[in-house]
Amino acid sequence: MSRIDGFLLVDKPKRWTSHDVVAKVRGIAGQKKVGHAGTLDPMATGLLVLALGRATRLLRFVQEAPKEYVATARFGVATDTLDAAGAVLSREPMAVTENDVNAVLGRFTGRILQVPPMVSARRVGGRRLYAMARQGIEVEREARPVTVHDIEVIDFAPCDYPEVTLRVRCSTGTYIRTLADDLAGALGGRAHLTSLRRTGNGGHRVGSAHTVDALTLAADEERLTDLVLSPADGLPDLPAVIVDPDTAEGVRHGVPFASRALGDGAPGDGVVRLTDGAGGLLAVYTIDGVRAMPEVVLS
Repeated sequence: MSRIDGFLLVDKPKRWTSHDVVAKVRGIAGQKKVGHAGTLDPMATGLLVLALGRATRLLRFVQEAPKEYVATARFGVATDTLDAAGAVLSREPMAVTENDVNAVLGRFTGRILQVPPMVSARRVGGRRLYAMARQGIEVEREARPVTVHDIEVIDFAPCDYPEVTLRVRCSTGTYIRTLADDLAGALGGRAHLTSLRRTGNGGHRVGSAHTVDALTLAADEERLTDLVLSPADGLPDLPAVIVDPDTAEGVRHGVPFASRALGDGAPGDGVVRLTDGAGGLLAVYTIDGVRAMPEVVLS
């Protein structure tokens, strides 16, 4: 199989790490250059965007896009990992209603501060938090800003320990397990996640993703490339600008140029994907007023 340059949308199964998925795709594609656009915990399922070959250089533009999740939290029960895999720390019934939860959602919309959980991959003092957590070490973590664009309750199961299902659209780096526990905290209790599914990453949706079994079968039937998105199609959140042949030659060499060369269809500023007449991605450029500067050149 020849080298693949493009993106794969994978529906990550439960109990797999993101690295497990990357390793599997490396094997079935027969190439080492594979990366992902944002870690999913082993307990989580859903959309994992992979890039192969030269497209790995474009991953940061996918990773920076907002993420969407559907998460179910059990209110009233705290665990040391803030999910169902952890040991129970406390169990206190919470007599809350769906209206109670809705009443505090506004506090967690917009730019908020979050303390990363101890099971996260963040580094403190040069060490991963999850590595310290495995040794029973807990350290102070600095709260960091994240953005929650939208949050809504989509299901509510009332009982002494209510199950609350949320749909969340947020910036990269948002910890949904922390968000659920903080929501419960605003109502006087604690919570942990019982399920988490990533349903979107920017313009990519989990409905277009492929299972690991489907990827394996496609590779066995030598049609894996049929499931691969082109580098241009893998960046749906960046405006596409078709450049003329003369400009394309400069773009292939990463030449900065006046933004007016892109024509009237180009935005006044921001990051854009520059394509040739056939739709092939030449490069990603940043437009800053009158100048267009290269970010990544694929040629």
